[in-house]
Amino acid sequence: MERIVGVIGLGIMGGAMARNLKSGGWRVLGFDTDPARRAEMVAAGIEICADAASAAAAAPVLITSLPKPAALLATATAIAGAGLAPRTIIEASTFTLADKHAAEAVLRAAGHTLLDCPLSGTGAQAERKDLVIYASGDAQAIQALNPLFLGFGRAVYDLGAFGNGTRMKFVANLLVAIHNLAAAEAMVLAEKAGLDPKQVVELVQSGAGTSRVFELRAGMMADRNYAPPTMRNSTWSKDLEVIGAFAAALDCPVPLFSAVLPLHAATLAQGHGGEDTAAIHATLARLAGIG
Repeated sequence: MERIVGVIGLGIMGGAMARNLKSGGWRVLGFDTDPARRAEMVAAGIEICADAASAAAAAPVLITSLPKPAALLATATAIAGAGLAPRTIIEASTFTLADKHAAEAVLRAAGHTLLDCPLSGTGAQAERKDLVIYASGDAQAIQALNPLFLGFGRAVYDLGAFGNGTRMKFVANLLVAIHNLAAAEAMVLAEKAGLDPKQVVELVQSGAGTSRVFELRAGMMADRNYAPPTMRNSTWSKDLEVIGAFAAALDCPVPLFSAVLPLHAATLAQGHGGEDTAAIHATLARLAGIG
């Protein structure tokens, strides 16, 4: 039986998932509003559809990886209004719980199932299928889709009720934000002290102070080259905003996470919006007088 999946949103993450699924033998249908992304996917063997509803008409399962909540709601509304047999939609974006629940309600009213399945990992990790899927929602649907999940990730966890995947993603991304700043701070301190940045990367990775984020981004910091991005600062802004709002709603103190926010804002103000989040290193380097 032919395995068919639709991918709505073909950016850094969605594009990587589409390519990996195609390589794994899936027939992949895609849609993105950006002509350049569509052309890139055609070159990778992805079949481009006219819109999200067309992809849903041909594929019983879809993955949404979208940049803004409005795009998710528009996609959900289009699929819900297409008069299709029940579809399962894997929502892999990072949005607020309210945004996820709004899309879920629209799709459920039309007989479809939305799963809340944000991803842990960067664009670079997505390229090599090194993603962890935080799945939540209908347990039977999650179990049935395990082969699909493992077509673009290395592990999938069922976290229970719809929305728990997003809650877990907020916790994980809070740590990513802190570790990213910590890596930049350490690299700036090392350079200020006269150490060889490349040697510092090697030695930290071999010791107790390393982290997955350090290993992904410290090399970029050592080179002072924050491209190509695995997570753009301009996109990261949205993630930071939703994490902050989530913690505030729970009246939970997050002092280390809060320290990231003004430095991220400064990184954007200095023109690094299109670069990787490793560019927070450039902000600290300027503050240290070595920028």
